Amino acid sequence: VFSIDNKAELDFLLLQLLKDLEQLEAKRQALNAWVEEGWLSFSKARYAMGAKSVGPLQYASHMEPQVRVCTGEAQDGLQKFWMVRAGTQTPEEGLPRTPEPDSSPAPQNPLKWFGILVPHSLRQAQASFREGLQLAADMASLQSRISWGRSQLQELQEKLKQLKPRAP
Repeated sequence: VFSIDNKAELDFLLLQLLKDLEQLEAKRQALNAWVEEGWLSFSKARYAMGAKSVGPLQYASHMEPQVRVCTGEAQDGLQKFWMVRAGTQTPEEGLPRTPEPDSSPAPQNPLKWFGILVPHSLRQAQASFREGLQLAADMASLQSRISWGRSQLQELQEKLKQLKPRAP
Protein backbone atom coordinates (compact mmCIF):
# COMPACT_ATOMS: atom_id res chain seq x y z
CA VAL A 1 0.00 0.00 0.00
CA PHE A 2 1.27 3.47 -0.90
CA SER A 3 1.62 5.43 2.37
CA ILE A 4 0.04 8.79 3.10
CA ASP A 5 3.53 10.30 3.37
CA ASN A 6 4.34 9.16 -0.17
CA LYS A 7 1.06 10.55 -1.48
CA ALA A 8 1.70 13.86 0.27
CA GLU A 9 5.22 13.97 -1.17
CA LEU A 10 3.83 13.22 -4.63
CA ASP A 11 1.26 16.02 -4.26
CA PHE A 12 3.92 18.43 -3.00
CA LEU A 13 6.27 17.62 -5.88
CA LEU A 14 3.51 18.01 -8.42
CA LEU A 15 2.43 21.37 -7.01
CA GLN A 16 6.04 22.60 -6.89
CA LEU A 17 6.58 21.47 -10.47
CA LEU A 18 3.47 23.34 -11.61
CA LYS A 19 4.59 26.50 -9.75
CA ASP A 20 8.04 26.26 -11.33
CA LEU A 21 6.54 25.80 -14.79
CA GLU A 22 4.32 28.82 -14.22
CA GLN A 23 7.33 30.90 -13.15
CA LEU A 24 9.30 29.71 -16.16
CA GLU A 25 6.51 30.76 -18.51
CA ALA A 26 6.30 34.19 -16.84
CA LYS A 27 10.07 34.65 -17.22
CA ARG A 28 9.88 33.59 -20.87
CA GLN A 29 7.23 36.23 -21.47
CA ALA A 30 9.37 38.81 -19.66
CA LEU A 31 12.35 37.79 -21.81
CA ASN A 32 10.32 38.27 -24.97
CA ALA A 33 9.28 41.73 -23.76
CA TRP A 34 12.91 42.46 -22.90
CA VAL A 35 14.04 41.53 -26.41
CA GLU A 36 11.54 43.93 -27.92
CA GLU A 37 12.39 46.74 -25.49
CA GLY A 38 16.15 46.27 -25.72
CA TRP A 39 16.26 46.26 -29.50
CA LEU A 40 13.83 49.17 -29.71
CA SER A 41 16.07 51.24 -27.40
CA PHE A 42 19.14 50.25 -29.39
CA SER A 43 17.40 51.22 -32.65
CA LYS A 44 16.40 54.58 -31.17
CA ALA A 45 20.02 55.19 -30.14
CA ARG A 46 21.27 54.35 -33.63
CA TYR A 47 18.71 56.72 -35.10
CA ALA A 48 19.58 59.52 -32.64
CA MET A 49 23.36 59.19 -33.08
CA GLY A 50 23.42 58.04 -36.67
CA ALA A 51 23.76 54.46 -37.85
CA LYS A 52 27.52 54.81 -38.34
CA SER A 53 28.01 56.15 -34.80
CA VAL A 54 26.67 53.01 -33.12
CA GLY A 55 28.16 49.98 -34.75
CA PRO A 56 31.07 47.55 -34.85
CA LEU A 57 33.60 50.26 -35.77
CA GLN A 58 33.15 51.84 -32.32
CA TYR A 59 33.77 48.63 -30.41
CA ALA A 60 37.03 48.42 -28.52
CA SER A 61 39.67 46.11 -29.96
CA HIS A 62 39.82 44.30 -26.61
CA MET A 63 36.60 43.88 -24.65
CA GLU A 64 36.23 42.90 -21.01
CA PRO A 65 32.88 41.51 -19.85
CA GLN A 66 30.99 43.59 -17.30
CA VAL A 67 29.02 40.61 -16.00
CA ARG A 68 29.31 36.88 -16.17
CA VAL A 69 26.94 34.05 -15.46
CA CYS A 70 28.16 31.62 -12.81
CA THR A 71 26.87 28.25 -11.80
CA GLY A 72 27.08 26.21 -8.66
CA GLU A 73 25.25 23.76 -6.51
CA ALA A 74 22.68 25.18 -4.10
CA GLN A 75 22.25 23.83 -0.56
CA ASP A 76 19.41 21.63 -1.80
CA GLY A 77 21.79 20.03 -4.32
CA LEU A 78 20.24 21.64 -7.39
CA GLN A 79 22.18 23.53 -10.05
CA LYS A 80 21.87 27.31 -9.59
CA PHE A 81 22.82 30.10 -12.01
CA TRP A 82 23.44 33.75 -11.14
CA MET A 83 25.05 36.88 -12.52
CA VAL A 84 28.23 38.39 -11.09
CA ARG A 85 29.45 41.88 -11.95
CA ALA A 86 33.03 42.23 -13.12
CA GLY A 87 35.41 43.17 -10.35
CA THR A 88 33.84 40.73 -7.86
CA GLN A 89 34.55 37.06 -7.18
CA THR A 90 32.06 34.37 -6.46
CA PRO A 91 32.12 32.61 -3.12
CA GLU A 92 33.60 29.14 -3.28
CA GLU A 93 30.73 27.36 -1.51
CA GLY A 94 27.77 27.63 -3.87
CA LEU A 95 25.48 30.58 -4.05
CA PRO A 96 26.50 34.23 -3.94
CA ARG A 97 26.29 35.88 -0.57
CA THR A 98 28.30 39.08 -0.48
CA PRO A 99 30.77 39.07 -3.38
CA GLU A 100 34.35 39.80 -2.42
CA PRO A 101 36.31 42.39 -4.38
CA ASP A 102 38.50 40.97 -7.12
CA SER A 103 42.07 42.13 -7.58
CA SER A 104 41.48 43.09 -11.22
CA PRO A 105 39.96 46.51 -11.92
CA ALA A 106 36.39 46.74 -13.18
CA PRO A 107 36.19 47.03 -16.97
CA GLN A 108 35.38 50.32 -18.63
CA ASN A 109 31.72 51.01 -19.34
CA PRO A 110 31.19 50.19 -23.04
CA LEU A 111 28.91 53.21 -23.44
CA LYS A 112 32.06 55.36 -23.34
CA TRP A 113 33.09 53.86 -26.68
CA PHE A 114 30.30 55.90 -28.25
CA GLY A 115 31.23 59.26 -26.73
CA ILE A 116 30.70 61.17 -23.52
CA LEU A 117 27.09 62.22 -24.02
CA VAL A 118 25.28 59.15 -25.26
CA PRO A 119 21.50 59.16 -25.74
CA HIS A 120 19.31 57.91 -22.94
CA SER A 121 18.01 55.18 -25.25
CA LEU A 122 21.53 53.67 -25.42
CA ARG A 123 21.66 53.55 -21.62
CA GLN A 124 18.20 51.94 -21.64
CA ALA A 125 19.40 49.34 -24.14
CA GLN A 126 22.37 48.50 -21.90
CA ALA A 127 20.08 48.13 -18.86
CA SER A 128 17.70 45.95 -20.89
CA PHE A 129 20.52 43.61 -21.93
CA ARG A 130 21.63 43.26 -18.31
CA GLU A 131 18.06 42.48 -17.31
CA GLY A 132 17.91 39.89 -20.08
CA LEU A 133 21.03 38.19 -18.75
CA GLN A 134 19.48 38.02 -15.29
CA LEU A 135 16.30 36.56 -16.76
CA ALA A 136 18.34 33.95 -18.65
CA ALA A 137 20.17 32.94 -15.46
CA ASP A 138 16.88 32.71 -13.55
CA MET A 139 15.34 30.64 -16.33
CA ALA A 140 18.31 28.25 -16.34
CA SER A 141 17.95 27.77 -12.57
CA LEU A 142 14.22 27.14 -12.92
CA GLN A 143 14.81 24.68 -15.74
CA SER A 144 17.27 22.80 -13.55
CA ARG A 145 14.73 22.66 -10.72
CA ILE A 146 12.00 21.52 -13.15
CA SER A 147 14.20 18.69 -14.48
CA TRP A 148 14.93 17.56 -10.93
CA GLY A 149 11.24 17.75 -10.00
CA ARG A 150 10.24 15.69 -13.01
CA SER A 151 12.75 12.98 -12.17
CA GLN A 152 11.59 12.90 -8.52
CA LEU A 153 7.97 12.69 -9.67
CA GLN A 154 8.77 9.80 -12.03
CA GLU A 155 10.59 7.94 -9.24
CA LEU A 156 7.59 8.26 -6.92
CA GLN A 157 5.22 7.18 -9.68
CA GLU A 158 7.36 4.08 -10.28
CA LYS A 159 7.21 3.27 -6.55
CA LEU A 160 3.44 3.66 -6.68
CA LYS A 161 3.18 1.23 -9.61
CA GLN A 162 5.32 -1.33 -7.79
CA LEU A 163 3.33 -1.10 -4.56
CA LYS A 164 -0.15 -1.33 -6.12
CA PRO A 165 -1.67 -4.80 -5.91
CA ARG A 166 -1.86 -6.42 -9.31
CA ALA A 167 -5.27 -7.44 -10.64
CA PRO A 168 -5.65 -11.14 -11.58
